[in-house]
Amino acid sequence: MTAAAEAILAARRAKRILAPLGAEAPADPEAGYAVQLAVARALGAVPPAGFKIGATTRQMQDYLGLPGPAGGFVPATSLNPDGAEFRFADFLNPGVECEIGVRLGRDLPAGPTTRDQAAAAVAEVFSAIEIVERRYGDLAELGTPTLIADQVFHAAGVLGAPVAGWRGLDLGAAKGTFHVGGEVVGSGHGRDLLGHPMEALAWLAGSGAARAFGGLKAGQVVWLGSVTPPIWLDGPCAVVADFDLLGRATLRFV
Repeated sequence: MTAAAEAILAARRAKRILAPLGAEAPADPEAGYAVQLAVARALGAVPPAGFKIGATTRQMQDYLGLPGPAGGFVPATSLNPDGAEFRFADFLNPGVECEIGVRLGRDLPAGPTTRDQAAAAVAEVFSAIEIVERRYGDLAELGTPTLIADQVFHAAGVLGAPVAGWRGLDLGAAKGTFHVGGEVVGSGHGRDLLGHPMEALAWLAGSGAARAFGGLKAGQVVWLGSVTPPIWLDGPCAVVADFDLLGRATLRFV
């Protein structure tokens, strides 16, 4: 395991902010994905249970100071059912994101992929919530490759029920409304994810994450990105991602 991967895992175990890695920091996104693979191996998460895509909206790219999307592996422990409960104290500066998720029905090899090819590989579509952690200080100082190495904020997630007949739906028009603590905190549409949710999946198949992990595999779950900025939480609360065409995903922090 690389020194960078060891530093990332040590920070997580101690529940402390990840400091810039200095000379051990990956130099570019491809090196970041290589460190991410080392982290996944150390956690017994190869092959991963799925992936998350960060910064699929221009709003999120601006928020994070990223030039484009970034992918992260997801371990099996992140695939939690609708209505799952989590202990707030188990997370470091947690937040939540309002997402569209898919489960793959067939493999997608790493490499250039069209929207139609991506859609053909999908078995299920559902609303989802990603739990993220603000485990960084100055993102500009940390650097995008290190952010990639550390799974781009990922901590856990919840999956809603698959929606029937999704191929007949206009997923780009799907509107997600995000509720935290009983209040509406944001909303967005499927088209905010690189123009269409399946464009986001196609991006992932062609990304450094897919290359590092040997492509996308049948059965894996992908969080395609948040249609709202992350909502950082102050304490225990209920969270609802409510998509008009895809149903709800819910979780509770206690």
